[in-house]
Amino acid sequence: MTLPFPHRQSAHCESGVVANLLTHHGLPLSEAMAFGIGSGLFFAYLPFVRINHLPLTTFRSAPGRIIRQVAKRLGVGVTFRTFRDEENGMAELDRLLAEGVPVGAQTGVYWLPYFPPALRFHFNAHNLVVCGKEGDSYRISDPVIEEPVLCGADDLKRARFARGPLAPKGKLFFLTNVPKTVDPVPAIREAIREVCRLMTRIPIPLIGVRGIRYLAGRVESWPSRLGDRRALLYLGNVIRMQEEVGTGGGGFRFIYAAFLQEAAAFLDERRLLDFSRRMTAIGDHWRDFAVAGARLCKGRPQEIDDFPALVRIVRECADAEHGFFRELDALMRRDRHAVRR
Repeated sequence: MTLPFPHRQSAHCESGVVANLLTHHGLPLSEAMAFGIGSGLFFAYLPFVRINHLPLTTFRSAPGRIIRQVAKRLGVGVTFRTFRDEENGMAELDRLLAEGVPVGAQTGVYWLPYFPPALRFHFNAHNLVVCGKEGDSYRISDPVIEEPVLCGADDLKRARFARGPLAPKGKLFFLTNVPKTVDPVPAIREAIREVCRLMTRIPIPLIGVRGIRYLAGRVESWPSRLGDRRALLYLGNVIRMQEEVGTGGGGFRFIYAAFLQEAAAFLDERRLLDFSRRMTAIGDHWRDFAVAGARLCKGRPQEIDDFPALVRIVRECADAEHGFFRELDALMRRDRHAVRR
């Protein structure tokens, strides 16, 4: 039993899954547009939330939010289900597949055997689509993998019911009531303004641009407060969250730049092309931080690689994003008033 599902490799699992599911249901959408309409771009440094005993740094919105926001803004129905019993969860997956429904699933990366060993770590918010079953194996459209793969039933069950932070609890989701056509313009405008609000107007020092500046202060304090060894451990964790876990800070900025480029055509607003180029440059600077930090962690620093230099890069990223999102928000506000008149 294999469903005719359009597998497309993507940069990020959640935006890739929602774009592929909508395309399957006759509503073609790029990954970048799904990420943008889902208001996926974000930042938070949450020292009280620990992943593998280290503070959480996130460069994107909370897991599941992209799917929910895209569905809400485009008028698409989406059903989520979780399970206490593993066997009931697997039986429900089989029932949906038998009805011809491709099913999204939240899983733990560590238990997916088709991932290379170096990339298998305990992260429980990885999304994929189950689109068939062959014998005792499931056909998986994992958007970060080049081609569809087979995954044994026991492995998939273990991944769906992985324990720990962000435990998926067997979560399944599938689309219902997908309209044949939608006008994406209102969704694009609303999504852009929400990201601008989250990045610049939330009065919490751990979120948005304030959170980036807070991270800079923490990085600055790590060597004296934690000692060299733990400072490098904390730094390495930020880099991993930026570049490996779910595409990362620079990667998400590149996806958002691609979204703004597409949005320029939908909104007939060429000024968004300049914002797209600026966001690409911001993504490049986040990558500068990751590269310099990785050299430092591996004991192969260049003369310019030290903690003060890393702090300067993070603060430069904060300044760039603050100006970027304030100006982008102003543009969306002006355009809204122009449309009303």
